Amino acid sequence: MKKIILATGNQGKVRELNAMLKSHYIIVSQKDLQVEEVPETGSSFIENALIKARNASFQTNLPALADDSGLEVEALDGDPGIYSARYAGEEATDEDNISKLISNMEQHQNRSARFCCAMVFVENAEDTKPIIIEKYWNGEILREAIGNNGFGYDSIFYLPDLQCSSAQLEPEKKNLLSHRGQALNELLRHLISS
Repeated sequence: MKKIILATGNQGKVRELNAMLKSHYIIVSQKDLQVEEVPETGSSFIENALIKARNASFQTNLPALADDSGLEVEALDGDPGIYSARYAGEEATDEDNISKLISNMEQHQNRSARFCCAMVFVENAEDTKPIIIEKYWNGEILREAIGNNGFGYDSIFYLPDLQCSSAQLEPEKKNLLSHRGQALNELLRHLISS
């Protein structure tokens, strides 16, 4: 089986992606190979995912998979967006970010939001034809956290059709429906057919 490096230090993402890919690839976290992270200086999810994938591939000489994802809230003009992981500061925890978002949403009736995932696969650091996929998952922002599964903003991301938060879904169900799951499934189709 082919080895792919996952260009993320986020253990929640490593678990999710590994669960979805393990039947096709040997997945190695960039943390396991001591890849030094580079600043995410892009102005979009796609740019940041490309930066991460090229960096991991350059340092390991392995094909690399990276995603950059986050939460876009309509009433906040798309914030926290590409700053989702550090919304409440560089060292912010998930709880810090959730508290800030709930506070910033107090005055808003419009609770519409979406998760966005840009996923990039490069064969090598110089790959001129990277596979780039962007997918969305629509929902609403809750006024308080519900559920214990997932990570990030999952506990305040409400899915009206399912009448639960993302953090109340079983991992297998979330992996089918989520922005990351959709992007990864499409990526797998590309990889298997190429």
